[in-house]
Amino acid sequence: MNMKLIRNLFCVISLFMFVSFYTFSSNEFTTTRSYMNIVQKGYSNVLTYFNRDTSSKEVQAKPKALAMVPMKSVFSQKTENLEVYPGGSCVGVKIQTKGVLVVGFSDVETNEGKAESPSRKAGIELGDVVLKINNEEIENSKDLIRKLNNMTTSNVTVTLNRNNQLVDKTINGIKAATDEKYKIGLWVRDSTAGVGTLTFYDAKTQKFGALGHPITDNDTNTILSIKDGSLVNTSIISVRKGQKGTPGELKGVFVEEDNPLGSIVNNTVCGIFGTADKTLGTRSSKPLKVGFRDEIKEGKAKIITTIDESGPQMYDIEIVKLLSQDKPGPKSMIIKVTDPKLLEKTGGIVQGMSGSPIIQNNKIVGAVTHVLINKPDVGYGIYIEWMLKDAGIIQ
Repeated sequence: MNMKLIRNLFCVISLFMFVSFYTFSSNEFTTTRSYMNIVQKGYSNVLTYFNRDTSSKEVQAKPKALAMVPMKSVFSQKTENLEVYPGGSCVGVKIQTKGVLVVGFSDVETNEGKAESPSRKAGIELGDVVLKINNEEIENSKDLIRKLNNMTTSNVTVTLNRNNQLVDKTINGIKAATDEKYKIGLWVRDSTAGVGTLTFYDAKTQKFGALGHPITDNDTNTILSIKDGSLVNTSIISVRKGQKGTPGELKGVFVEEDNPLGSIVNNTVCGIFGTADKTLGTRSSKPLKVGFRDEIKEGKAKIITTIDESGPQMYDIEIVKLLSQDKPGPKSMIIKVTDPKLLEKTGGIVQGMSGSPIIQNNKIVGAVTHVLINKPDVGYGIYIEWMLKDAGIIQ
């Protein structure tokens, strides 16, 4: 396909954006995937994106110093003797978004030689979610293409979700020189798949939490809204050791995709959440009590994570600093890996460890979320109570 044809595509579908170390074993995925590392303020989500869409780009910002958040009162309902099964095992994540996410624009060339994007001209913005076309709901990217191909007039009304507000826009489509069909010059994405780490499973409610931070789109940094999602088994096949300036990563493959472990229903700033069957509880020998913020101390702790075929193992870390937060979020504490075995194998925290539970005094107190780019043995963790709230286990 030459560049001119690419420019004239009104809708580019990116079927799968990989949220971590996903090694393809199927011919369905091309070998032209590109490596994405989201870098913000000198740290990186412990997840890596792989994208079929070669137009995608690396998103980076200059490193900034860590800073304390001013103290404000944030309360959670503390439940005495609450117990959950700690995770630490790698799990596959597959989600379908609500509507389709706008990730870019393309110019449409007319018979008169003009080229512009009707969608950009109409005020569509990156990160908008297209929910309806001419008051008809959009199921996925293919559905959007079908509806646009059936257009008999140039004008189309789209209903968008923009920052949780419904917005209507009218796009004046352009009849393209290539095929005489109306185009709107829009690139969209409707699904994502990848690998992360399970944080906890609550046997009483059959609810789980994982990752400790949201799944976001590479191009727009938008938190993806989930329509359907599933949790599947994953197997680790190799590890790349982290170095200063280059985060390491785990590599793994999905297994038993047709036999999901559970359903993903929410993707929030504190992770992904859903319901699962009782097999998730058997991945740990016993449940652990929950340690709330007032019980956590700076000092020695452990994480449970999977770096090879031996499965979840405990490794030593240090909680360097407990951070004050005025609202729930994935950066609650600064942690440092001290375990010689983990440092030798991975260099510290690597991409794929997002969600690894943090244990202190035999209680689950948080989860790993980020790694510092220039210090692979140092990163962030989230307070477990933030995840339990978003899972609906505590108030």
